[in-house]
Amino acid sequence: MKYYSTNRQSALVDFREATIEGLAPDKGLYFPEAIPQIDPHMIENIRSYSNVDIAFNVMKPYVEGALPDGELLRIVAESISYEFPLVAINDRIASLELFHGPTFAFKDLGARFMSRCLGYFAQDASQKMTVLVATSGDTGGAVASGFYDVPGVEVVILYPSGKVSNVQEKQLTTLGKNVYALEVQGNFDDCQRLVKEAFADTALRSQRFLTSANSINVARWLPQQLFYFFAYKQWKNKGEAPVVAVPSGNFGNICSGMLANLSGLPIKKFVVACNANDAVPAYLLSGRYSPKDTISTISNAMDVGNPSNFVRLLELYRSSYEQIKQSMVGYSISDEVTRDTIRSVADRYGYWLDPHGAVAYKALEQYLSEHPADSGFILETAHPVKFDSGVEVEQALPAVLTEKVALLLKSEKHSTVIRPAYDELKAFLLESR
Repeated sequence: MKYYSTNRQSALVDFREATIEGLAPDKGLYFPEAIPQIDPHMIENIRSYSNVDIAFNVMKPYVEGALPDGELLRIVAESISYEFPLVAINDRIASLELFHGPTFAFKDLGARFMSRCLGYFAQDASQKMTVLVATSGDTGGAVASGFYDVPGVEVVILYPSGKVSNVQEKQLTTLGKNVYALEVQGNFDDCQRLVKEAFADTALRSQRFLTSANSINVARWLPQQLFYFFAYKQWKNKGEAPVVAVPSGNFGNICSGMLANLSGLPIKKFVVACNANDAVPAYLLSGRYSPKDTISTISNAMDVGNPSNFVRLLELYRSSYEQIKQSMVGYSISDEVTRDTIRSVADRYGYWLDPHGAVAYKALEQYLSEHPADSGFILETAHPVKFDSGVEVEQALPAVLTEKVALLLKSEKHSTVIRPAYDELKAFLLESR
């Protein structure tokens, strides 16, 4: 499999090169030259396949020529070594719980897959790799956990000061060793801009071996499509494809689901569920894409005004607005409605949503009210314990999780505060460690 840059000014590369480079030299995102088609037999008989078998079969075409089968099998087995249950909330909406990994968030899978790929590739590297990543919340903790103590790799995480939850901040600032946290006095878009400037700095890259672990990196992005296969394996109504609502910020997760769909996985419709950062829902209404300044919300991991993966959405549908409109519909959900949804779903069904899952639930509920014959599921991307939603959720937490969180919150934070100025990031990266 070869990968091209969405800016089309860089050479084709294989999976190894795309993973190590992160961002293409022309600042584009890497995209597979062809979308593999899944064997229809696996789709029709998916319940007879183990999750490891599904993951191996889905990912194999994307890593062809870069990872031996044995290594790929090991990597997927280690990356998905926890549960991904599809839990019914009511008779029309289910929740795909993606928070059963080590940092209670969906990004654990992609971070574990990528860290193991880079660990394998680092064996042949002549110098230490620096994973440089911006986070609006969950990515930081997942990357820190996934790459912690990986030989030959250091991790530098940029996060917006005061704009991530206490649990999220502790997960990315307390590990130490090869993990470094930079607390940026700005918003997530500032963090993302600094990372992109670093990758575009040829002088810096001649001195530091940089790669990224955001969803811009194919090794983080591609394995997320496994969520949708695992959900379909558990989907009870095999006679009807599900509608899927995805809480969306940087749009890596939903784009991976669209990739799975175009590969042959039955999905009837994608519901793009956003908070006040509604650039993509606005595009779906008008056909004009206009990035916006980031707005802070209680669903902070989705606080992205200019989602990087929007270009991949365009690639998936060859920039056809009509095809995009046929595949998805968008909603913007306010903080007030998000809080009300958390309370009402808990009261009516005894199910606790995190703010991001609540945005997806409300968006799906609105869509299903207009399409009474349909049903579907949301992606519950993180555990509610990670967020201050303004709604008390402690009563819903298992004792073992409460203990883990309590220990985490007692851990000592270590971060370096920087202004949203590239010279400060560059100086940190060039320091000897």
